[in-house]
Amino acid sequence: MNWTDSIQGYQDYLKFERGLSDNTLAAYSRDLRLLERSCDLGPLKVGPKQVQHFLEELHASGTNPRSQGRILSALRGFFKWLQEEELRDDDPVILFENPKVGRKLPTVLSVDEVEAILEAIPMNEANATRDRAIIELLYACGLRVSEVCTLKRSLLRLKEGYIIVTGKGNKQRLVPVHKSAIKFVELYLEYERPHLPCKPQHTDTVFLSNRGAALSRQSVFLKLKHFSAAAGIRKNISPHTLRHSFATHLMEGGADLRIVQQLLGHESITTTEIYTHISAQKMSEEIASFHPLNKKR
Repeated sequence: MNWTDSIQGYQDYLKFERGLSDNTLAAYSRDLRLLERSCDLGPLKVGPKQVQHFLEELHASGTNPRSQGRILSALRGFFKWLQEEELRDDDPVILFENPKVGRKLPTVLSVDEVEAILEAIPMNEANATRDRAIIELLYACGLRVSEVCTLKRSLLRLKEGYIIVTGKGNKQRLVPVHKSAIKFVELYLEYERPHLPCKPQHTDTVFLSNRGAALSRQSVFLKLKHFSAAAGIRKNISPHTLRHSFATHLMEGGADLRIVQQLLGHESITTTEIYTHISAQKMSEEIASFHPLNKKR
């Protein structure tokens, strides 16, 4: 079995048996192709020596520890699948551990900064209501940018105050929507979307581009960059920053960690726990700034 056939077989397994998204499949494929280019052996012949050489190449090239760990995890899943398919009886990556990674806290916007971005959207320009609705949803619901881009009209329950979001692994969850976000989504659906072209495969897609297709993640990223610059914000932000800000602001307001986990669609509570660290860091900064002992010094 060559690399192309084995990677395709693994992708089919991940897609049809584990229900992983196309983006995840593409990432796994890229990681496996890196190993293919690193050695001159087929997937059934690769041994620990070749894996070690590959990992050394990654380190020498400056690949950060987090990316190295992700690639190694992709290799583990791939070779475990080959074993389950009885194509191999050994695992060449079993002795390798992920490099240690320091936990980096994500960039978070303040409430005032979020409001400044929203106010920086020029509402007299074309597609302004669409753009405002998108930014509102990213923050008000803590959605991933991919979830906004693939949001379906048939899954909107705006009258009831929530939407049904399709997240990673095609898992769906109910997310309440703030009334401000509801207002702009409804305005967009009533006044802007009917005037946009719509390709047949996107009739149920909420947010359309000027070409009638679903908006791309890159497009949303660039729009947010533009609006944040107009608001005078110098932080390096992305759509995911609004998701981090949503979760952090909920935690600071006293929300239960389990509720935040459900709203974000995190499979593991440990993923959500990072927002407790952010809140603790902010409390430390507040104490450093306002405690009378620090003021005296």
